[in-house]
Amino acid sequence: MEIEDRNLIFEDIPLFSGLNKEELEFVKEHSSFLELTKGQIVYEENSPADAFYCVVFGRVVIYTLDNDKNRTVLEYLHRGKYFGIISLLTGDNHSVTAQALNDCLLLMIKKDDFDLILKNIPRLAIDLSLSLSRRLKDKDLHQKIIFETTVISVFSSHSLAGKTVYSLNLALSLSKETKKKVMILEVFPEDGIHSLPNKFEITSGYKPFNTSKLMLTDSSQIGGYILKNRFGIDLMCVYYKPEDKYFLKQFVKIISFLVNDYNYIIVDLPTDMDIAVFNILNQSDLIHILTCGQEVDLEKTRHLIDRLKSEFHFLENKIKIIINEYKSSKLSYEQQKEFIGGDIFATLPKMEFGSTERMILDNPFSEYSKAVRRISRNLGDCQVGLALGVGFAYGFCHIGVLKVIEEEGIPIDVISGSSIGALIAALWATGRSAEEIAEIIAREFKEPKFIWQIIDLTFPRLGFIKGNKLYRFFKKYLGNKTFHDIRLPLCIIASDVKRKESRVINSGLLIDAVMASCSMPGVFTPFRLKEELLLDGGVINPLPTEILFKMGMRKIIAVNVTPSKEDVIKQYNSVKNNFDGMAVKSIKKAGFSIRNYLKEKFKNNILDLIFSSIEMMQSEMAGKEAQLADIVLHPDTKGLYWLELHKVEDFAKRGEQEARANLEKIKQLVNE
Repeated sequence: MEIEDRNLIFEDIPLFSGLNKEELEFVKEHSSFLELTKGQIVYEENSPADAFYCVVFGRVVIYTLDNDKNRTVLEYLHRGKYFGIISLLTGDNHSVTAQALNDCLLLMIKKDDFDLILKNIPRLAIDLSLSLSRRLKDKDLHQKIIFETTVISVFSSHSLAGKTVYSLNLALSLSKETKKKVMILEVFPEDGIHSLPNKFEITSGYKPFNTSKLMLTDSSQIGGYILKNRFGIDLMCVYYKPEDKYFLKQFVKIISFLVNDYNYIIVDLPTDMDIAVFNILNQSDLIHILTCGQEVDLEKTRHLIDRLKSEFHFLENKIKIIINEYKSSKLSYEQQKEFIGGDIFATLPKMEFGSTERMILDNPFSEYSKAVRRISRNLGDCQVGLALGVGFAYGFCHIGVLKVIEEEGIPIDVISGSSIGALIAALWATGRSAEEIAEIIAREFKEPKFIWQIIDLTFPRLGFIKGNKLYRFFKKYLGNKTFHDIRLPLCIIASDVKRKESRVINSGLLIDAVMASCSMPGVFTPFRLKEELLLDGGVINPLPTEILFKMGMRKIIAVNVTPSKEDVIKQYNSVKNNFDGMAVKSIKKAGFSIRNYLKEKFKNNILDLIFSSIEMMQSEMAGKEAQLADIVLHPDTKGLYWLELHKVEDFAKRGEQEARANLEKIKQLVNE
């Protein structure tokens, strides 16, 4: 990779994303890049600390060795994850070994430079201290088996928000998706009643830990209060007195003992607004606040958030708002955001009447379970993003890739698309299967001449195709659906004509976003969305991996259907003769005032010339964007051409073949 390309992605590393230009330049000046090949050791257990490392590309495995040299894998690190920090800050030798799992690019900051950066940018120390608290363990307890622990508090400003059922399902989903150890602490005042033992089928009685009656001195006192169950989630029931001044100290001790053995600790809190609850919230890495979509509940939640920020100085990115839809609301999604005064992290669809409370296990395909699953995969840093690139008819290869993804149960958490990739992504995100999408294309484009049913000619000022027919075609299958109506997060890429930059569309009507992304420059008239003039997303982002990278996707699969320059030239020569006759015949049906002009242009195959020129440019750009992906699928499209919309079955087959050929790599990636 070229140095300038490294600089382009530098600011997308989460740790440095909030830095201003001067601060970012300072970090760049005091850092370097380290390229490693598969299997190369970054540092070994018990070796002295020498640098701070952050994964830019590739994957790093963190493990320990016992006395018999048996390996225990603690974590797989993906882009944006940093390591080596504990030893660097404490001066201790490394407690783990770090090794490149595949070819990697790491950001490396040597110790002296690291100290200088923290001195000049103190707020970085705050972010790093959070990591320090999650990773620092009591080494006297036992051998290190947990690399990092995340404490998540679940809270609500009002009762009946469904927070305990959510805590239960979040724990089950985290365990299932990450294959890591999860603990739930159910916390109540002394007059409260714990409900989670019953939900975990613990019927023989349980012993709660009362923080006001037993003073913790070592971890051995904890063991007798941890409740095991057949679901694999450990549970601890905790009582406290709101007026107990020692409670916070006791709770911190509980957490400090548990982080030695659990990757995730979920704290299910009462709805009481006492100081003890706020102190617990302040000890958490993340706070999930559940509320309903009605005005009165949203108002309470807004006041709670304001109080957390003003009185307790909570960071905004620490607070995640989750709307539970079990109560019907007259407010739209946008209106709910206005009431909250910020973003909504997730929405929990209404559970069907009579549903089991362990939805993740008993009804995994329900919309509620799917929503919790996406949240857990976000928390677990195991989200998979899928990027579908440009290519007109070549884009039908995406259908074959989606078919394999469906059949093999490959989880996709976010999908992005440019141009034809935007259309396929939108159809899939609305719930259509790959087979249904293929049927739509086959039905609409039975023969080569059917392409003209989506072409309406106009005077070529900004483009010689108006796009009204294409818009009606999209309307037929996307209707009035918005981005909020789909359950799979979708990002569509367009190009802003005035600003000359890419435009990520993830709100509003799907049809408008897809139309903007498919408006090929010089061919279609630019699409007007509010005050913006938008063109084909592939002009700037032919393979939309960057948005997935910025969204924090740790694993990215990209489908690049853009042919090589050599294939573009062959395609032009092959298609030219067939297309000329078709174009001229269609033009005779157009108005007399533009017939002669367009006829002359089509004799030189202007459409094919434009597309071929764009393709050659996109081929190079797509290659650069592919560097952000962990796996790039590049179907073989030899013998097929960009205008052959009637050959959807052939294109889809090529996509399926490419996905099958890389299936083991895909499975290895998503299962790490």
